[in-house]
Amino acid sequence: MTVQPLPALACACASLRRAARAVTQGYEAELRSAGLRATQFTLLQALERTGTSAQGALGELLALDPTTLSRTLRPLERAGWIRTDRGSDGREVRWTLTAAGRRRLERAIPAWERAQARLRARLRPELWALLVEDLAAVAAAARSPGPGRRSGSRSTARARRRG
Repeated sequence: MTVQPLPALACACASLRRAARAVTQGYEAELRSAGLRATQFTLLQALERTGTSAQGALGELLALDPTTLSRTLRPLERAGWIRTDRGSDGREVRWTLTAAGRRRLERAIPAWERAQARLRARLRPELWALLVEDLAAVAAAARSPGPGRRSGSRSTARARRRG
């Protein structure tokens, strides 16, 4: 079953945000039965995929800024689904999925699969195939420094301006 597309928006950002909100609503509706939000499911799934992960690497993988990532990780830690350890130098924060987190993720997989299947059924097969690949390429292109964009952190940029 395919649906009529919404009118195109001239701005890529507006189009992506609209699509993200619509997709998130569908996934959240399914994941609610497992007691998870889409953001929580995504983090559990990412940690299951990567194993123990430095917080910075996790943020990079999911294109999340440190504040948003910390705010999303803390409730998962309080629930006992993830745990934190310090890296070898004591400054790096590393996250690991716990056994309880793995069980919660496994409990949520059927809901996630229903959301995936519902979205997939509403798209032409060639669109579904392109969706995953193209969105990864769009995220990479948006995050890579280009003309007029600074790479590195804000503090690094401030230090360059002062020095």
